[in-house]
Amino acid sequence: MTDAGRKEDFTKSIRSVLVVDDHPLFCEALSATLESILDLNNIQTANSLTNALDLLNGGLEVDAVVLDLNLPDVSGVDGLLRLRAQTPKTPVVVVSALGDNRVITAVIASGAAGFIRKDAPRDVLENAFRKVWAGETYFPEDYIRPSGEEGAADETEQIVERLSSLTPQQVTILKLVCEGKLNKQIAYDLSIAETTVKAHITAILRKLGVHSRTQAALLAKEAQFSALLK
Repeated sequence: MTDAGRKEDFTKSIRSVLVVDDHPLFCEALSATLESILDLNNIQTANSLTNALDLLNGGLEVDAVVLDLNLPDVSGVDGLLRLRAQTPKTPVVVVSALGDNRVITAVIASGAAGFIRKDAPRDVLENAFRKVWAGETYFPEDYIRPSGEEGAADETEQIVERLSSLTPQQVTILKLVCEGKLNKQIAYDLSIAETTVKAHITAILRKLGVHSRTQAALLAKEAQFSALLK
């Protein structure tokens, strides 16, 4: 098959991509590269997770999301977890300057379809998307699961997998719990009944395997970079 034929076969199912990155120059360069690689004209951008979720909640439909982990309004894999909760069937490819093996392990455990370092060349980016659209998970070629730290790596994966089991509403409520808000305040912020908040928190505690709001908040913080890289 010719290069043109391979490109047509690869892109025929790709209609639109959302790029979430808060650095304008990198976002512009990445969008241009994706447009060239995927032959796309429909590339949307967002400079924060909040803006990205607003676009998706507003009806934007995309075939993939390209996400930078280091955004102004989220820390660690929290943004990825919230995005995955909102659009569980949309593949999310993380592009980040934080290429530590422990971060990559947590990112993949959180449900990302692939991890690409920001300094990766064009051919690596194209190969990554080809693998993702073939249903594979893309890892950097030099990725090595943290050796000598199997217990810590397994624990990290278990934490993010439990967090990944939360519904979009539960993820939002857990975020507000982490901010120290009471049930009444959460109910007001989300325009729902306080009894509904209590029911969600009960479900959150059960899914996370903890017994208190404080334990749930601590578990969520274990998915932040400060914990992943300690």
